[in-house]
Amino acid sequence: MKKYLFANIFLAASLTSSLSIAAEPLEQITVTAELIEQSILELPNSVTVIDQDTLEKRNAQHLEDVLNLAPNVNFATGASRGRFIQIRGIGERSEFQDPINNSVGVVIDGIDFTGISTAASTLDVEQIEVLRGPQGTLFGANALAGLINIVSNKPSDRFLTKLSAGVEDFGGLEWSGVVSGPTSNTAGYRLAVKHYESNGFTEDVFLGRDDTNNIDETTARARYTAQLSDDLDVDLTLFLADIDNGYDAFSLDNSRQTYSDQPGFDKQETTAGSVKAAYQLNDSVKLEGTLSLAASDLDYAYDEDWSHTGICDGTACDSALFGFDWFYSSFDRYQRNNDNTSLDLRVSSQGDGSTWVVGAYYRDQSIDLLREYTFNTADFTSNLDTKNTALYGQIEFNLNDQWSITSGLRVEKRDVDYTDSTNAVASPDENLWGGRVALEYSADNGALIYGLVSRGYKPGGFNLDGSISAAQREFETETMLNYELGIKNAYLDGTLQVQASLFYQDRDDIQTRQSIVRSIATDELGGPCPCGFTDFTANAASGSNSGVELELYWSASERASLFASLGLLDTEFDELLTFDHVNADRDNGIPFNLAGREQAHAPGYQWVIGGEFSLTDRLSLSGSIEAKDDFFFSDRHEERSDAYELLNLELAYQAENWKVALYGRNLTDELVKTRGFGSFGNDPRKFYVTEPYNQFGAPRVVGVRASVEF
Repeated sequence: MKKYLFANIFLAASLTSSLSIAAEPLEQITVTAELIEQSILELPNSVTVIDQDTLEKRNAQHLEDVLNLAPNVNFATGASRGRFIQIRGIGERSEFQDPINNSVGVVIDGIDFTGISTAASTLDVEQIEVLRGPQGTLFGANALAGLINIVSNKPSDRFLTKLSAGVEDFGGLEWSGVVSGPTSNTAGYRLAVKHYESNGFTEDVFLGRDDTNNIDETTARARYTAQLSDDLDVDLTLFLADIDNGYDAFSLDNSRQTYSDQPGFDKQETTAGSVKAAYQLNDSVKLEGTLSLAASDLDYAYDEDWSHTGICDGTACDSALFGFDWFYSSFDRYQRNNDNTSLDLRVSSQGDGSTWVVGAYYRDQSIDLLREYTFNTADFTSNLDTKNTALYGQIEFNLNDQWSITSGLRVEKRDVDYTDSTNAVASPDENLWGGRVALEYSADNGALIYGLVSRGYKPGGFNLDGSISAAQREFETETMLNYELGIKNAYLDGTLQVQASLFYQDRDDIQTRQSIVRSIATDELGGPCPCGFTDFTANAASGSNSGVELELYWSASERASLFASLGLLDTEFDELLTFDHVNADRDNGIPFNLAGREQAHAPGYQWVIGGEFSLTDRLSLSGSIEAKDDFFFSDRHEERSDAYELLNLELAYQAENWKVALYGRNLTDELVKTRGFGSFGNDPRKFYVTEPYNQFGAPRVVGVRASVEF
């Protein structure tokens, strides 16, 4: 930590020297993801809002670049982007052949991007809202752990054009453009496009390339809003994504140098849109509707052996020494067509003493999968159709001038139809429910003190691989009760905003990914190697997740501001039997019980401290230090990440209508592990001995960015 001391000293000195200059009160932040828009300081829920200014100062290109700012939020890679998100230690970490149910919902401008958030670009984003805890009333089946809501900028009331471009290390290049303005006194448009590319941070020494793990992403958005009458407003959005990323991240040497002869890729093409309409029936009652559609083609593949056919030449596994080849060679590819349509209709009323919402929701999703795998005798295909129908309602009423209560309930029916090329058929239907009750107290000093009980759910499902036992084919619905106490307030004449919460989550029938190691032995290979897995989902008996979340924003003066957040998390399983574990006796059929062990991807602490200081009227320095505890990568083995601290800085010069910034991310060049295997042998040069392997985050990256607005 000593290497970060200078940053803290500088920040403290900057703030102290500027306290004599009066500070402006912080702007009120409105959370739009809730059933009724509400100030963040009046919302009885643990929420982080990341605004556009913060996105720009972090030079964020994707959602994964800002997730560390939210307490108790983590993510896993295993793809070109960290699209597998965990909130309070709950969330998925991978997706392969079997269908998965997501624990964290992702919504962009009312469009459901859950499970396909590789397209979650920071293109012209107004704010990102991270709601922690089950959102059973709000979003239902895909929000057991929480919800991430991304909101783009609205059309401007004057004509504007904004252009930006930047370059950075490792062949990084970005450019974007925004054009916006009114078409009449009651209507406006906004067009935005963004492109980002990078060679990535690995070198394929076999192919002699430094771009096999590259990023190549283009996103575009068109938005049109209009007030068609005194009572009717409409909001139309069209979103396009063209993503052509590489995926060559794992090395037999556990380094950034790979040996793949068939580098993988991670592609996504999405066309999506939404139509929102709001009709004011009278002074207090409003009718709202949102129709969204998203059609995505996803293509994900990887070189399973991470090597090439000559990897053994001149090494201990040379075929000349044994008379056969030790190595194997395989490629695994997953092509998915994901079509998603949703319709949400609601009636709401805001009166003096109460506020209520009643709504109906329908979602129809179809996923077609084609898997092409070297060791499959034929290609695998499947079709998954899911229909969710829900009724929900929420009411908030004042008990007196200081006490109020909010209660919400969602009842959901989920119908599933599944078929695949192995003649497997499944059609589970479930009736699910979730909701919340919150008691709020408005103190005389303006503080909101709340107590919350909420229930979330995650649907059950099925495992269809024929190599697992019949008893493991189905898994049950997971449910969770979330208990939360919190306080929110603004202090120092509105210049300091504080949010704090204490939570305990009681989980039942926890769904957790397990696997069986499969051996491959054919005449062509000549010998066995434990070079693959059969993944399946199983239920743990129960478990608990508890912790603390704290956030503060301080406008210390006209020249200085400070922000900080802290997340503390304690998780454990009450019982979980697993065979894929270093302590399991697979040969004798004796599993290992993970009772008392912490859950995967649940770091014990996360904290961020940062700020901005105006050196002159035009020159400013901003930065942050972010830290994360180590954590288990999986419930299947003992491999852990390393605790780390990252330093990010930006020096910016702002003129009348243009800005130029020099920035650096991870300036101390920390080696950050974002995914890991711990019970896996994949190196023929070591005769497939089991050892840990890791995927790494970005090293130190320095760049410069310029923008102009007119």
